[in-house]
Amino acid sequence: MGYGLRVLVFTAFLIIGDAASGQSVERAAPRAALDRRIEYRLLATTKTSTMERELNQAAQQGFRFEGVMGGETAFGGNECVVVMSRVRASDAPYEYKLLAASKTSTMDRELREAGRNGFEVCGKTIFETAFGGRELVIILERPAAGGLVPVEYKLLATSRTSTMQQELNEAGREGFQFVVMTVAETAFGGREVVVILRRSGRREL
Repeated sequence: MGYGLRVLVFTAFLIIGDAASGQSVERAAPRAALDRRIEYRLLATTKTSTMERELNQAAQQGFRFEGVMGGETAFGGNECVVVMSRVRASDAPYEYKLLAASKTSTMDRELREAGRNGFEVCGKTIFETAFGGRELVIILERPAAGGLVPVEYKLLATSRTSTMQQELNEAGREGFQFVVMTVAETAFGGREVVVILRRSGRREL
């Protein structure tokens, strides 16, 4: 579908089973009681700039982020795919921010800015752009209501695991906690182990 965005909405019904009556066997549900309906929304796009807009449009309807993955779809293109869900349309809305960069220095700067505005990391993937490059994609969320708590992020990136261990321990002594880790291809053609850590700041008034 070119550079457009395809949205697929489907509804999953979870049924409490009763073996004696011949009904379905119950299945585990991660975020809802087994007798409640969950509605899913799937977003897929070849442009990360489009994805942030669609994330926030779905969030205004009560959907919340579940997972993200970048890869080649059956249509032959490389897409960023996100799954969102909602249990009730009245669920408190969230706001989303998508960061995409091929340089870890750029991602570090943008993460710090997002953290100061109360955004929490909720997903990451590696996305291959239409121009042949590879970007590290981070999705962050925050409640749409007030009372936000600033977060301080630290991004570590190195091609040597021994160096990463040393940097992790230094960050740990400063109170930073592990969030996510990935292997990203830098703009210079190399591969780095990238770790994102966080520590809470002071609550905004």
